[in-house]
Amino acid sequence: MAPLKAVVFDMDGTILNTEMLYPQVSSEILRRRGLTLSQDLTDAMMGRPAPVAFQAMIDWHDLADTIETLAKESEEIFSDILETSLGLMPGFTELFKSILAANYPVAVCTSASRSTAIDLLGRFNITPDLHFVIGGDEVEHGKPHPEIYLTAAKRLEVLPCEIAVFEDSQTGCTAAIEAGTYAIAVPASHSEKHSFDGAKMVANTLHDPRIYEVLNMPLHN
Repeated sequence: MAPLKAVVFDMDGTILNTEMLYPQVSSEILRRRGLTLSQDLTDAMMGRPAPVAFQAMIDWHDLADTIETLAKESEEIFSDILETSLGLMPGFTELFKSILAANYPVAVCTSASRSTAIDLLGRFNITPDLHFVIGGDEVEHGKPHPEIYLTAAKRLEVLPCEIAVFEDSQTGCTAAIEAGTYAIAVPASHSEKHSFDGAKMVANTLHDPRIYEVLNMPLHN
């Protein structure tokens, strides 16, 4: 195993609880059209750039809507939900503090647009401590393609195998694995049934002591 020199987090469902909120948005969009959201469609949309996710919804239910229409409607619904439901995933605050104390450079690679990521992360004052954020709208190929993590490695000036990547979904974890990073899956209730074959570790939560061990950090008490 190569020494780890940097840490990269996915955002939705890894730092923020947004992966639990997005199905509420999708469910409301479909409810307005007399339809219901299935778990299979939720899984097909999870971790993917918004245009790809909305196209999946359109194809799944043979909707007449455009991606742009669904995106605008989604933003309006999501804005209302955020005010009452946005939060951090369990263990993130403690882990983030420990990583910073250990002087690892930290970045975020997300399928969300960069502007959305900056907005959401900024609500918890996370962005000042990040080296950079790469949004799904800044790469040609979104997750599960490895481009976003290969781009991060270049910007961090380290090898992909020297980056610990935290991902909650099969889609994101595939991108991290294919890029050759040290992929750590952190499934939650929304992704506990996903396959994480190829991940270096499947953590219970971000509190998992094995994370601190692999990053050579004292366990936060």
